[in-house]
Amino acid sequence: MKLISIQASGLPLFKEDLHLRFYASQRVQKDALSNLYQILPNVYLNNAIGIIGINASGKTTVLRVIDFVLHILNNDSLNHVESRTILDGTKKSDFKIVFINNQEQICLLNTVISPDDSFLKSQRQYCIVDEQLYVKPAKNVKRKKDIADFSGCRNVINRKDNEEFLSDDVSIVISMNRKYHDHIFMTSLLQMTDVNELGAIDNVSDEIIHYLDPSIESIRIEHVEGGDRVHLHFKEKEEILLNDIEDLNRYLSSGTIKGIRTFNNVISVLQYGGYVLVDEIEDHFNHEIVATLVRFFMDPEINPHGASLIFSTHYPELLDEFDRNDSIYIIRNQNGITAENLSDILHRNDIKKSEAYQSGYMEGTVPMYESYLELKKKIQAAVKKEA
Repeated sequence: MKLISIQASGLPLFKEDLHLRFYASQRVQKDALSNLYQILPNVYLNNAIGIIGINASGKTTVLRVIDFVLHILNNDSLNHVESRTILDGTKKSDFKIVFINNQEQICLLNTVISPDDSFLKSQRQYCIVDEQLYVKPAKNVKRKKDIADFSGCRNVINRKDNEEFLSDDVSIVISMNRKYHDHIFMTSLLQMTDVNELGAIDNVSDEIIHYLDPSIESIRIEHVEGGDRVHLHFKEKEEILLNDIEDLNRYLSSGTIKGIRTFNNVISVLQYGGYVLVDEIEDHFNHEIVATLVRFFMDPEINPHGASLIFSTHYPELLDEFDRNDSIYIIRNQNGITAENLSDILHRNDIKKSEAYQSGYMEGTVPMYESYLELKKKIQAAVKKEA
C-alpha cells in the first residue's frame, strides 16, 4: 500500500484545507527517475519529502497529520494514536485519502471524525461518524490529474452499511486490508525530538556505529534473565560492561544515540518499502549524516521497494539535496498553518532552492525583520540596565 495524497479539512490549527501530494506532480524526465518510485506507467512517487519552515510554523503538526493518516490506513484505533492531538478543538474533521493497494487499485477513503460527546473533555475521545471507500482500477488512470477523480466510481464500502460490526474509532478500510492482507509498514520517530534515548534495541551493527562514531569498536547486547547486558568496546580500550541499555546514554553522544535509532529503523523501512517520519532531522546530526539519509532513499539500489522518508527541517541547505521542487513543502503560520508545495512557487528545478528560500522570495520563510528589531532593542535595554 502506498500513500498518494491527503486532503484534510476542519483541523483547528490550520488556516485552510491541507493538501499534500506524495507523487511527482511536475514533469518527469526519463533520465531522472532514480529518486522516484513508479506506481503506474505515468505516475511516480517521491521517495523523500522535505517539510521546511521557520520556528513555530507548524512543521511538526503537518508530520502528525501524515502520521495520523497512516494509522487510519493501518486500521489502528484512533483513540490510541498519539498524533490524534491534531483533532483537539475540532467539531468535525474530514480526511480524503488517496492510496494504491496491493491489488493495483486506486482507492479514495473519505473519513469524517468528530468528538465523542459521551466522554468528558478530560477524557477526550473521537469517533468516525461517516466514511466511504471508493475504488477504481489503476489501469484507468491515464493522466496525473485523473488520480483523485473518482466521479462515476462505485462506492465499495459504506460505513453506514457495516456500522454494527465496527468499532467506532476504526476505519472501514480494515475489511479490504484483511481481504488482501495489505498494510503500510511505518515507523514514527517524532517523539525523538523531545526524548533522545536509545530505547529497546536488539543490536547495533558495526557499520552503523563506525559511521556515527569511529572511536567505538563495537556494541554488543546480551539478553540475559532479568534484563540486558551491554558490552561497549572503544578502540584500544578495555571493554566496558553495562547492566542496562539505558546506561549507554552516559557514554554515547546525542548524535550517536539518535543515529543508532534512526538507521536501525531506516533499514527496516527500506526492506519493506514503508514510511519513516522524522521531525527536525538535523537535530544532533551534522549536515553530511542528514544528506546521507536523504540520498539512501533516492538511490534505487538501496531503495528498490519505494520506501519514503518524510522529514521536517529548519535548514534550507538541505533543500539542495532534492532535484525536484514537488518533493518539498513550505510551511507557514500566519493566523493558521498552511502548506504550499514548492513546485507551485518555483516552476523550474534548476533554481538553487536554499537561496530562493533564504532570499525572502517566498513570503514567510525568514523571521520578520520587525520582530528582529524588537528583540534587538529588548536585549540592548537589558544590557544597559545591568551596566
